[in-house]
Amino acid sequence: MKDQINSIGENMAKVIVTIKIMPVSPETDLEKVQEGALEKIKTFAGEGETKQEIEPVAFGLKALKITFVMDEAKGATDPLEQEIQTIEGVNSVEVIDVRRAIG
Repeated sequence: MKDQINSIGENMAKVIVTIKIMPVSPETDLEKVQEGALEKIKTFAGEGETKQEIEPVAFGLKALKITFVMDEAKGATDPLEQEIQTIEGVNSVEVIDVRRAIG
């Protein structure tokens, strides 16, 4: 049984996660939201590469998309999404893509 657990642990991979953060209004300071979100991602997933992108939505509203790498063993991102939701100016948080990293 112990060998099975070890082999399962060895097969865990890194996953690349993209989250989309919607602000409450077009006037929301996305830089502050980004700073807060990156801090929470770092706490949840550890140090790692991130990519940030601002995506126009409609009528001046822009969404913040953040892509980061985390260990698959961490499991679901629900706790992270709930933490980001607490940042002032955030209306919603949604995981829009999860991919297994190769290599």
